Amino acid sequence: MAAVSGLVRRPLQQVSGLLRRRFHRTTPAALQMTVRDAINQGMDEELERDEKVFLLGEEVAQYDGAYKVSRGLWKKYGDKRIIDTPISEMGFAGIAVGAAMAGLRPICEFMTFNFSMQAIDQVINSAAKTYYMSGGLQCVPIVFRGPNGASAGVAAQHSQCFAAWYGHCPGLKVVSPWNAEDAKGLIKSAIRDNNPVVVLENELMYGVPFEFPTEAQSKDFLIPIGKAKVERQGTHITVVSHSRPVGHCLEAATVLSKEGIECEVINMRTIRPMDIDTIEASVMKTNHLITVEGGWPQFGVGAEICARIMEGPAFNFLDAPAVRVTGADVPMPYAKILEDNSVPQVKDIIFAIKKTLNI
Repeated sequence: MAAVSGLVRRPLQQVSGLLRRRFHRTTPAALQMTVRDAINQGMDEELERDEKVFLLGEEVAQYDGAYKVSRGLWKKYGDKRIIDTPISEMGFAGIAVGAAMAGLRPICEFMTFNFSMQAIDQVINSAAKTYYMSGGLQCVPIVFRGPNGASAGVAAQHSQCFAAWYGHCPGLKVVSPWNAEDAKGLIKSAIRDNNPVVVLENELMYGVPFEFPTEAQSKDFLIPIGKAKVERQGTHITVVSHSRPVGHCLEAATVLSKEGIECEVINMRTIRPMDIDTIEASVMKTNHLITVEGGWPQFGVGAEICARIMEGPAFNFLDAPAVRVTGADVPMPYAKILEDNSVPQVKDIIFAIKKTLNI
């Protein structure tokens, strides 16, 4: 009988021992969020936080936005705060600027920034210059946002980059997010800013998922306007970019690292005011510089960076001339193969880096 009792106890002891073991636990997967959803979340939080904030533009309400960036906001906030407009950019941009002067905080969506040309008088002459012309008495807290730069297969009239256009104008702040974290942090900062802010998004990035850090999930998360981010540390060359080409630069850096070339990749985040300090500090470390952008070369963002480096203390640290990688100096072609050759590709960035380093 004692032998039988021992046989029964032994499996029980084995099971209890098994329960006491510590199992290996994998790290929880990081939250993924698309750029589209990050912008949506940022606007939603600001609409909820401040009843003076409202969104207007073509198809932003009942249709949930042409690119579904405003999905669900009309159902949540109603007709008075999510407003569908006629196809008249000059008209609804003017309404938005007037509302900002009256104390509201409008988000004015252009279906694409190519259409902002219809409203550029309101953006430049009404929004950007009023604070200065009023002697600092009249703020214009407005956000102009929408997709900017080349998309896919939409040809010359729908493929321009307006970073240099709006970055040229004093009185405006201009931001250009790359990933989901950028998109949420910058849209929230833009809405809270008392100056007119142009938010240049990218249509091809809307559906791209990125890791979304814990701090970015907070309703208090902001990215300061005017501050760049070093996305990758490196020692051999500084690569500066904004918007979608940041991803291309990181791809190029990964390829080149296998060949022993370490690139420092800077995501500008803000076009105006430009964070030249971060770029200068990097150039002083690496002694080489290339800029990458999707816009045209003449009077572009890269041209401005190169000029500022030449005029500042970092110039004496350069071991080779700075090089620009830009879009082709032509209106965007419609044909796919021509379109691909009109915007910077990873291979173009790799070629420019090796040329600058004389490899």
